[in-house]
Amino acid sequence: MRSVPAAWRWTLVALIAVVALGIALWPRDGRTTGRDAATAPTVDPVTAVSSEARAGARLALCPRSGDTGAGPLAGITVDCLADGRPIDLAAALAGRPALLNLWAWWCTPCAHELPALQQYADRAGSAITVLTVHSDPDEGRALARLTDLGVRLPGVQDPNGQVRKVVSAPNALPVSVLVRPDGAIAKMVVRPFRDVDDIASTVASELGVSA
Repeated sequence: MRSVPAAWRWTLVALIAVVALGIALWPRDGRTTGRDAATAPTVDPVTAVSSEARAGARLALCPRSGDTGAGPLAGITVDCLADGRPIDLAAALAGRPALLNLWAWWCTPCAHELPALQQYADRAGSAITVLTVHSDPDEGRALARLTDLGVRLPGVQDPNGQVRKVVSAPNALPVSVLVRPDGAIAKMVVRPFRDVDDIASTVASELGVSA
């Protein structure tokens, strides 16, 4: 068999090197390189929420107070669903009885309960703070669910379940946490409320708030 000329061998080696370099630089897994990388999304699409989505939900702003807050909720920082701003939960609730409702966008009993909580909050007025606590990372779906239900209650985003952990709530939803003005936990209700009257009687019994 005749041998390959040296010039051809070097040409073949160079061609292989060029092909290998091209493969190494080719984008993988849909990622962009070079100039395109500057315009690629840098935010997780699950957690990204536009200002238009927040405005469309028309949620009430989260409560804020000048107190430092106390009790097991002290030191917990969560984001307000209405505007995305962080709030100190204990400080926000300080000085007034509160009902915290732990829920998630995928929870069917929660969807039945939330409108009743809205009715109760409308009836009780300023006598108590009713705050929803979305216990799932998908904030966008939380806003969409509240919009569909016509619920405008102030709410916070708690993707890591901080509230659940500090109040030792079970791994179930919905859960309602009744909080005294001093930050102490009065009662944890591990069931969905039947209706607005059920909420009113439970809160009156545990927190002394009539509505």
